[in-house]
Amino acid sequence: MTEITFRRATANDAEAIAALRVDSWRTTYRGVMPDAYLDSMRAEESAAMWSQVLLADLPTISIFVAEAGTELVGFAAGMYLMPEKHEMNAELTAIYLKPIAQRGGVGRRLLALVAEALQKQGAHSLLVWVIAGNQGARQFYEQLGAELLIEQPFTWDGLDLMEAGYGWRDLPALRQACAE
Repeated sequence: MTEITFRRATANDAEAIAALRVDSWRTTYRGVMPDAYLDSMRAEESAAMWSQVLLADLPTISIFVAEAGTELVGFAAGMYLMPEKHEMNAELTAIYLKPIAQRGGVGRRLLALVAEALQKQGAHSLLVWVIAGNQGARQFYEQLGAELLIEQPFTWDGLDLMEAGYGWRDLPALRQACAE
């Protein structure tokens, strides 16, 4: 595989980010969520939202991408929380990788970049939500020292699901775990 480079996302990345998110959901949640829902997802619908977020360039939101050559192979996003949730003052709102970029340290690097940027904003902790049936993501977070904070039902686009909330109470420790 081509060397992976990392950088802050720009508005020009909105379409690729949206497409990667939709593709990831279709792959990851097949069998967990209804096929009809996954098949109806359209990247075009979320590209406008990502473009808005990226154009806003808010200091409390950090979005990074991973590229192999000119191909976007991963992204991660996080934001500073006000007020705190579950005693956490920042949240990892998204992290998605193409299969070719998985299990090679790309996710760890993206997570570390988001944690570092949020720490510079004053964050000391990080919350992440995951659909409870996503064992791969849960394992990833647990291997990096995340603590399971809560499991609870929630509704997403009319679907009744279970989610798990994980957290890291020490961002420098998380960044260290990502580097190992």
